[in-house]
Amino acid sequence: MANKGLQLLGYVLALLGLIGLLAGTIMPQWKMSAYVGDNIITAVAMYQGLWMSCAFQSTGQMQCKIYDSMLQLDSALQATRALMVVSILLTVMGLGVACMGMKCTNCGGDDKVKKSRIAMTGGIVLLVGALCAIVACGWFSSQVIQDFYNPFTPVNTKYEFGSAIFIAWAGTFLVVMGGAMLAASCSKSQTSSKYPATKSRPASSSRDYV
Repeated sequence: MANKGLQLLGYVLALLGLIGLLAGTIMPQWKMSAYVGDNIITAVAMYQGLWMSCAFQSTGQMQCKIYDSMLQLDSALQATRALMVVSILLTVMGLGVACMGMKCTNCGGDDKVKKSRIAMTGGIVLLVGALCAIVACGWFSSQVIQDFYNPFTPVNTKYEFGSAIFIAWAGTFLVVMGGAMLAASCSKSQTSSKYPATKSRPASSSRDYV
């Protein structure tokens, strides 16, 4: 029962993490304009995401423009976009595999050992997808930090972290937790049950030798 609850909790956490990854990838607030030094705060805030750049005005209106060409983007943005897409695909695949191996589902047959291994495989796929998201968010974050502290970067073009990258980090953390729980759901007692127990021979009675 505890193993079943661990699988269900891990699946829910991974599903919530997938929602966070999707929201973080779509949102344009991966980095926002920073007002540092003698830069005067204007009525327009600039945002840049993986797919578009937006200008948010003080009146509440937001104007966004999708990037015209992928070749014009820097390598960090291209790599982050690709890794986030791969992470989402692997997370969806891992959730599908884990669903077939969970004890609360009827998929994968009635073999408990087989279902346990399927759930563990789904957890490993989830961890690989989370690793892609970690690399993507870490690479993008390091690029933002380098540009911010670069003395040759103009003050009016400095950016800081936006809300989307924090949502992506939170989704990655949830996928890691869910994948680890699903990968750890294969207990030792189940993996060792494939070896049949040897039956002890009944003790012979002394009357057989009379």
